[in-house]
Amino acid sequence: MAREERSTDESLQELEALLETAGGTACGVVFQNREKPDPRTFLGKGKVAEMKEIATAENCDLAVIDNEISPSQMRALSEELGIRVIDRSGLIMDIFAGRAQTREGKLQVELAQYKYLLPRLTGMWQHLTSQTGSSAPIGTRGPGETQLESDRRHIRRKLQKLEEELEQVRRIRATQRRQREKNAVPVVALVGYTNAGKSTLLNQLTGTGTQANDRLFDTLDTTTRKLRLEDVGEILLSDTVGFIQRLPHHLVKAFKATLEELTYADLLIHVIDASSPTWTDQAEVVNKLICELGAEETPRLEVFNKSDIYTGEVPPRSEDSLRISARTGEGCDALTKRIAEILLRTNKRVTLHIPYRDARIIDLIYKDGEILLREDKDDHIALTATVSERLLGQLAAYLQEG
Repeated sequence: MAREERSTDESLQELEALLETAGGTACGVVFQNREKPDPRTFLGKGKVAEMKEIATAENCDLAVIDNEISPSQMRALSEELGIRVIDRSGLIMDIFAGRAQTREGKLQVELAQYKYLLPRLTGMWQHLTSQTGSSAPIGTRGPGETQLESDRRHIRRKLQKLEEELEQVRRIRATQRRQREKNAVPVVALVGYTNAGKSTLLNQLTGTGTQANDRLFDTLDTTTRKLRLEDVGEILLSDTVGFIQRLPHHLVKAFKATLEELTYADLLIHVIDASSPTWTDQAEVVNKLICELGAEETPRLEVFNKSDIYTGEVPPRSEDSLRISARTGEGCDALTKRIAEILLRTNKRVTLHIPYRDARIIDLIYKDGEILLREDKDDHIALTATVSERLLGQLAAYLQEG
């Protein structure tokens, strides 16, 4: 298998955390290092025997494999162990199914699950479909294949219906996005590895009570809150689903309706768990997925979180890096100032004196900027506003120094 698909001590620890998130408890861990997976059971005979011994001794009822395995391997391994077997992708999707709250989130999870299930139907029905023809035992000729095709048609119909419903969600999002663009409200998206502290940071910056727990995939549905920044005005701050290594590609595609917001954001805040010994690998996973989603050109600010529990040195990655604690608030004032600075690279704060005869120009500012302060004087309207570069030229006659 490819190097990035191989299990490591870190990925197995993460798998154990995923299992706990799903409500399970790990009874034992078995690791095998071999060049190629066993074609029948994925693991070699010795490791299968070791797993069966642990499962029997600990009275286990589930085995989780830290890789994506074929339906036939899953079935064969389950028969050998005498317990249910799922793979990493199946576990992640099970967690997602239990966490999605909004209609959109539930639609996305269901879509991912059906796409995951469809290619596995053949393996699930292989014990029947292989018994066709005159030599098959009485009562097993045909029904398996008929059931398989029936299930395939049913799932394809469900997939089509879910795709149509999600397309409607995308249209609604596009309408909302156009309205934001019309009102020139900057959008800042929090991205990062799962459990990096994005929801806690959203709460800290906006003063809201969004639920934030110390567990993987605590946030699945995008949460957006308003935040007012000095010199910029009101912005929208969005908390997105956390990323993870080897995220099932069905989920990446299914969650595109939510994650596509990243491509329209004015700024991405990449929240990194500085206390994790594998933060560099986690950051790389996030960066790759950002590129996969088409948001690699969006300005990005790296924020090293959890400085309250990690006091070691974190090497600076770029000039757009900060160190904070979302839990205690340490460094958050510097973060909001840095966000404002980045947003003001394309939006400039200006002071304007507009004669009443030209008051119609104010409509342009409302449409393509934000008015922070307005005073109606005897012979003009005094405005303090943030405007885009493209509007600045039209306002040149009204600009005031300072």
